Amino acid sequence: MESVEQSQIVSITPKAAEKVSEFMKQEGKDSLFLRVYVSGGGCSGLSYGMGFEEKSDEDDYVLEQNGVKVLIDSYSQNYLKGANIDYIESLMGSGFKINNPNITKSCSCGHSFSTD
Repeated sequence: MESVEQSQIVSITPKAAEKVSEFMKQEGKDSLFLRVYVSGGGCSGLSYGMGFEEKSDEDDYVLEQNGVKVLIDSYSQNYLKGANIDYIESLMGSGFKINNPNITKSCSCGHSFSTD
């Protein structure tokens, strides 16, 4: 488990961290990690995923920000550099939003993307 300077890969807003903490409490565990990852799929080639983990893997980047421990695997690190995880509430719905400066193209549904 390697810990890198927090600002190098991603950041998580206080609102997103608050929601993550709420979801952890619903799971009955408040010591979980939030895994954020990129996987192949979708109409533009890549898509995001998020989930809870009880421990980190050897190749994970680990950051703690606003009270949440975030894990990012080595594959996803290159796609997420400089990204910001936020939680949006609007009339159209609510959910996590990843603002990623590396995206060069995204699909019209907004669920997949590609980078250079």
